[in-house]
Amino acid sequence: MDREPYEPEHEAFRSACRTFLERQCVPHHKQWEADGIVPRDVWIEAGKQGLLGMGVPEEFGGGGVSDFRYNVVLGEEIARARCSGVGFPLHNDVVEPYLLRLATQEQKERWLPGFCSGEIISAIAMTEPGAGSDLQGIRTTAVKEGTGADAVYVVNGSKTFITNGINADLVITVVKTDPAGGAKGTSLLVIERDMPGFTRGRNLEKIGLKAQDTAELFFDDVRVPACNLLGQENGGFFHLMEALPQERLAIAVYAVAAVELVLEETLKYCKTRTAFGKPIGSFQNTRFTLAEMATEATIARAFLDKCIRLHGEGQLSIPDAAMAKWWTTELQTKVVNACLQLYGGYGYMSEYPIAQAFIDSRIQTIYGGTTEIMKEIVGRSMGV
Repeated sequence: MDREPYEPEHEAFRSACRTFLERQCVPHHKQWEADGIVPRDVWIEAGKQGLLGMGVPEEFGGGGVSDFRYNVVLGEEIARARCSGVGFPLHNDVVEPYLLRLATQEQKERWLPGFCSGEIISAIAMTEPGAGSDLQGIRTTAVKEGTGADAVYVVNGSKTFITNGINADLVITVVKTDPAGGAKGTSLLVIERDMPGFTRGRNLEKIGLKAQDTAELFFDDVRVPACNLLGQENGGFFHLMEALPQERLAIAVYAVAAVELVLEETLKYCKTRTAFGKPIGSFQNTRFTLAEMATEATIARAFLDKCIRLHGEGQLSIPDAAMAKWWTTELQTKVVNACLQLYGGYGYMSEYPIAQAFIDSRIQTIYGGTTEIMKEIVGRSMGV
């Protein structure tokens, strides 16, 4: 089934993304997995190639094109290249919208040029050791002191599971500014690398996504200038709700691209691997399994492409984004598991890409909001 049309410029960008990944990332990714981090100079190279801040206005060094399809193309190519450690999607798809929508002119001038050049690596810090999807459980506090230009927020608390956490120079941090306000008493503060009292814990050891730096962050009386408040004080909950559909859509983009890749490779394997004197793809059970996966992948692609179009028109709803996120990521784990089974014992060997895909896929149903939270969002939208 043909995809909804992309313009020639999107395909040219796809070619540029693919070339960059093949030259700058694929040959080194195994080493990055061993190191647990992607070198900063890769970000600089990505900035030079226009892969960062595609939607940022040209006056700040960005691509100047507000078209999420470019983000989609980059995310798909990262998935196809199996460069899971490269944190560009979080930078472009998650953090960029906050800066474009909420930052003041002064903040944009301060942060966006480095954001686009790769000199400033970004992250967003929501999750805490005792609070994941439940924003009301956030305990990191920000107490305001002083007034006017001298005002600061004194931040205390910690965050965990923060993607780009080791490399990050700029961290959008969800803090409690009104302890009595629950989720609606939260704000977004931008905490920068060299602020006294801001420290990083260990680079967390995960079962998958080994090259992606995921860290604990600690705040001990960090004095953050009030001019680093992003958006409205106590408006953090609303700002987060506005941005989450794109984040969840980006996760779905990666999921469907990963499904298509493993299915394509498994089909090739089933045509060449023999058992009992003939290719395993010729057995009815294998054909049925492949047919089921191909059908579900096609359905997922059709729904995802519609969501991408709706998002471009400003019409993607929170429930639709939740549907896309939970269904495609659950499909990803299902398809990868079924494909690994078709590989037999070889699928359990780490040298085979399907084994890595199996491990890396597991987090997809958790971050960005668990499947259970996504179903809750959809269910509430139905009035139940």
